[in-house]
Amino acid sequence: MAQQKVKKPKRSIWKFDLDLTHPVEDGIFYSRNFEQFLPKVKVNGKTENRGNVHIEHFKNKIAVVSEKQFSKRYLKYLTKIYLKKNSLRDWFRVVASEKETYELRYFQISKDADGSESED
Repeated sequence: MAQQKVKKPKRSIWKFDLDLTHPVEDGIFYSRNFEQFLPKVKVNGKTENRGNVHIEHFKNKIAVVSEKQFSKRYLKYLTKIYLKKNSLRDWFRVVASEKETYELRYFQISKDADGSESED
């Protein structure tokens, strides 16, 4: 007797979080401005097709919930565009802290023995 494979149901909701704790606490980054920037999300190549993508704002976190397939990498891309637009890209990097969470972290700049700066 052959065993039948059990198919898993496809994922119906995609939820990704963006942790902005460090820059918001330091007063460098304003999460409300970023939340207003995020409606530029494109679904199937159109910005007007955003009906199934919801953006939720919590204290220092922003959650993006989608009923259609949504890429975590696209959220990282939008975050980098926002940082570049506001001249913050030189200070922060976007790092995946968990499977469905991104975090903004400062670049680690350390002094070498010869006195020059280097990035890690």
